Amino acid sequence: MAFEYAGAGALDYYPCRYGKSKLLFRGPRRSLNGSYVAAIGGSETYGKFVSEPWPALLEQRMGLPVVNFGYMNAGIDVFMNEPQVTQATDAAQFSVIQLTGAQNMSNRFYAVHPRRNDRFLRASKLMRSIFRDIDFTEFNFTRHMLTTLKVHEPAKFAALSEELRQAWMQRMQALLERVAGRKVLLWLGEYRDPDHCDPLGAEPFLITRAMIDALRPMVDEVVRVDPSVTARSSGTTGMHFGQMEEPSALMMPGPMVHAEIAEALAPVARRML
Repeated sequence: MAFEYAGAGALDYYPCRYGKSKLLFRGPRRSLNGSYVAAIGGSETYGKFVSEPWPALLEQRMGLPVVNFGYMNAGIDVFMNEPQVTQATDAAQFSVIQLTGAQNMSNRFYAVHPRRNDRFLRASKLMRSIFRDIDFTEFNFTRHMLTTLKVHEPAKFAALSEELRQAWMQRMQALLERVAGRKVLLWLGEYRDPDHCDPLGAEPFLITRAMIDALRPMVDEVVRVDPSVTARSSGTTGMHFGQMEEPSALMMPGPMVHAEIAEALAPVARRML
């Protein structure tokens, strides 16, 4: 049996489910009756290690419930495989959809876990035929695998990157078609301190401006948030985590980043309402 011991400094995320969903989202649980806004995204929307993630801060600014459908390490596949989330947008005033990277989703080269999208399951025959010298049994996570491929097979990695971009575009367009009503895309730029940047590149990984521009006709607004130097360099200030969790906390946006996201979304949200 596996379990986590978060330690005395950890937060209570009040995990909750909505409807028949198998996913545990961050609480406290909000009612899906009446007026609300849906916040859909990955770890940055969930807000691990932060007492008030941007959906909670936006809720305070709007005076209207914001349902946090953020899910840790989620790629597009989580929400494509969970109809309860897209169904919840039917009654939402509007939905904010965080753009997630292209690494955590199944594609022609490899498969990921349908709910834990950062978990690498298996390489396809195509993947193994291209990267013949790589032992894929060594990998449990997509980021570790892709970092290794980028270092050891840069030319072949470029072809894989193009495949991931194409798959992401198709999947993202399909997701936007499923999300009902008005939609806002949240494009969060690099939020890590330069000393802790990911070797794969800035988040959302592999996503370009041209790709996002191609999605603009499908949404009402695109909000780009580039965290300030002060927010990026704040480290773990104001974050809550257990003794062994500091390395993970350094890779997540802190309270100042969440505040800047909410501040950027607030005027758009008021216009939408």
